This record gives sequence, structure tokens and C-alpha cells, in this order.
Amino acid sequence: RNQNQTPPTPHPTAPSTMSSSANESGSAGINIDTMSLDQLNAVKQQQESRLEQLTAQYHQLRAVSARLSTARSSLQTIPVNGTGEGREIMIPLTESLYAPGKIVDPNKVLVELGAGFFVEKSAKDAIKVLERKGKVVDANSDNVMAAAEASSRNAQAVQSAMQGKILEIQARQQGMAYKNSIEGKQ
Repeated sequence: RNQNQTPPTPHPTAPSTMSSSANESGSAGINIDTMSLDQLNAVKQQQESRLEQLTAQYHQLRAVSARLSTARSSLQTIPVNGTGEGREIMIPLTESLYAPGKIVDPNKVLVELGAGFFVEKSAKDAIKVLERKGKVVDANSDNVMAAAEASSRNAQAVQSAMQGKILEIQARQQGMAYKNSIEGKQ
């Protein structure tokens, strides 16, 4: 996916539209050419706010994905053939607090299913659960990234429309000033 790609500029005679979730499934978007500068500014701020929220959500999903990957890697390092039994480890009590412990049965681990629910699984089955959860998180982060990219394109389209409106207002003002100067000389 090329993230540096800029959206094509609209044809001067074609109305500019802003995409939305519904637009991408085929229905019409918002015609930003008919909006006032104040309306455009409000829409731009809304899109920028949405982009910030989506970006934060994306970073949270990536952090969850990294934790799942770390958990998978940790499980894969514990020998399950009996040699892991009695092995000393550090048990995390919080993100920055650990307590020493020993592995009683390396083939029995608790896996969080979600919402605070845990289930006892074999190490092999726990790895499968973590892989499935990782795939869901990765798919969600891809969806959030696509929504963020759409929101970014929308904000850019609104910014372009605002610049066009400002140029139009300036040209109108210059035309009026020129007309007044011509009429003043007569």
C-alpha cells in the first residue's frame, strides 16, 4: 500500500465530493463545493478529530498485537517435554512489578479469552488461541488504517475546497476593486 500517494485533484467543472463509509459502498458522498467556508472548516475539523481518534485506536491495536506476539514467543521458549518443570521465571504482577516463580506444569497455561475470562490450555493450544486473536487484531488494525486513510483524504479534499473558495473570494474582491477604480476614473 503506497501511503505517500496524493489524491487526484478534481476536474474544475466536476463537483468535489468527500467520501464516507457509505460512499465507498456505492452511494453518493457529500458535495463540498456547495458548502460555505464555515461549513468546510467544521467538516475539516471533524475529519481531523476523527483521524486523531483512528490513529490512537490504530496504535492501541498495534500494541495489543505486539503483546500477543510476545506472549506467543514466550510460550514457544518453554520446553513442554518435562524439562521445563521447576524452571524459575519472573511472573509479572504489573507492567513494572515482577515476582519470582517456578513452572509447575509447562503444558498448562491460562489464556485470557477476553473481558477478563481465562481458560486453561495446553501450551500448543494456547499458541493457537494467541495466533487467532492476533489475526483478528491485525484485521481490525488494517480496517482502522483504511478508515484513517479515508479520513485523511477527506480532510485534504476539504482543505483544497477551502483554498479554492478563498481564491474565489479574493478574485471577486480584486474584480470589485478593479471595477470601482475604473468607475472612479470616469
